[in-house]
Amino acid sequence: MAGYDPSLDKKVFSEEAEFEQSKIVISVFSYNEGTPKLQIGRERKSASGDFSFTKLGRLTKEEVEKVLPLIEKAKAQL
Repeated sequence: MAGYDPSLDKKVFSEEAEFEQSKIVISVFSYNEGTPKLQIGRERKSASGDFSFTKLGRLTKEEVEKVLPLIEKAKAQL
């Protein structure tokens, strides 16, 4: 069985909600022309202002309120 091939992973949708020290990215990907799937990720801002991936974990009420409309938009791509 072959491993994961990033060239087969197509981004169908992506939007982000930015906060003071992080952002949450809502995306839809389709791997190898397969069923589109929702992906939710968090990126933290470093002292230099660069973002790097981190565990999503729990969401605050403010985060939920900003992310839910993006999930609804992404749902139309599924």
